[in-house]
Amino acid sequence: MRFCIVSIISVALAMYWASTNSAGQSSDAIDAHVAAARQAAGQEHVALFETVCMPATTPRPAADPPANRSSWYAEPVKVFDNLYFVGQAEHSAWAVTTSEGIIIVDALWDYSVEDEIIGGLKKLGLDPALIKYVIVSHGHIDHAGGAKYLQDRFGARIILAEEDWDAMSRNTQPWPKPKRDMVAVDGQKLTLGDTTLTMYKTPFIPVKDGEKPHLAVEVGGTAFNWLRGGAEYRGKPNSFWFEIYSNSARRLREIVEKAGADVLLSNHTIYDGSKVKLPALLKRKAGDRHPYVVGTDSIKRYLTVADECARAGLLRFQ
Repeated sequence: MRFCIVSIISVALAMYWASTNSAGQSSDAIDAHVAAARQAAGQEHVALFETVCMPATTPRPAADPPANRSSWYAEPVKVFDNLYFVGQAEHSAWAVTTSEGIIIVDALWDYSVEDEIIGGLKKLGLDPALIKYVIVSHGHIDHAGGAKYLQDRFGARIILAEEDWDAMSRNTQPWPKPKRDMVAVDGQKLTLGDTTLTMYKTPFIPVKDGEKPHLAVEVGGTAFNWLRGGAEYRGKPNSFWFEIYSNSARRLREIVEKAGADVLLSNHTIYDGSKVKLPALLKRKAGDRHPYVVGTDSIKRYLTVADECARAGLLRFQ
């Protein structure tokens, strides 16, 4: 009997020390991923780093519209010869002009789509009736909320990844969701007139700055929203979503390198520096560097931050 008790105690102690050692190893691994993300962020991608590496959870956007229009309204801005910012203070939307119409990237909230996108296009001297396609980065209300309006009013084709169409179908929040339409798949070409976008769940957009061609990539779905719950995330553990996020970031980084993308766009003005870059564009003089042309290496580092922070999150919340 004494032998059995001693054996049980020995096993318990071994399990305790193994658990303590494992916890220490996990903490070290988390610190290593965070350090790698911090180094990749440098001074350019601090907002992304602080959003997905530092806090324990990431807040979901409020569902109710702000009472004060001045708190969210932003003026439209011409960014490239064929690309325009038609978003809000915190949420971005982009208009790609072609010889046969307009492609909108992200549709904002349902309360702001008419003011920002429709009104913004008009202020820029563009005709909203020429909107042919709306590409939505992901199916959350702050980016997809205005899609139904554009679909119903202009007959625009709505494009999302299969996963986002499915997520919206599970979302029970009472906001206007578009009818299921086109599905974005890897390598898909979307041609409208003289312009062809390539989809890898997110669009790669050829843009022009005078005689200089560039390639922009729009990266969306930035925060770890599953940590706050929501019907679209139920039924899957945190580890599933962290792994999806991390794998997506690494995959997109490879595509960016191969394609040579040198312009980073986000669906939130804080992540791609639009809060600084849009005012800079208004002051830009002939021959000045274009603030949105950051280079392929910078975009790869942005995606490294996303990947490393997701790996840290996987260890924290698994």
